[in-house]
Amino acid sequence: MNVNLTILFIIMGCAIVTIIPRITPFILIRNIKLPKIIIKWLSFIPVCIFTALIVDSFIVQEGSIISIDWFVLAAILPTLIVAIWTKSLSLTVIVGILSMAAIRLLF
Repeated sequence: MNVNLTILFIIMGCAIVTIIPRITPFILIRNIKLPKIIIKWLSFIPVCIFTALIVDSFIVQEGSIISIDWFVLAAILPTLIVAIWTKSLSLTVIVGILSMAAIRLLF
């Protein structure tokens, strides 16, 4: 495999640009005591991102018509039940993957 030096620099640059915004906040904040209101606000970010990803996957826009992808919604329901019942991220992810795989296999 022939790797062009330009491509190698592009890959390294992309890695640096990706790593810096992810690591810099942890380095800067680790010695700072944040107020409780900020910590509470930050605790909602994963839930908001997860919700946005889920809603984006089952609401489909075809032209000017917005519809629901019923197969994805059928996979979301057992996953949501397991998430609420067990509060286990690992088990929730496993049930979600298995639900979607079963639906795609059957339909």
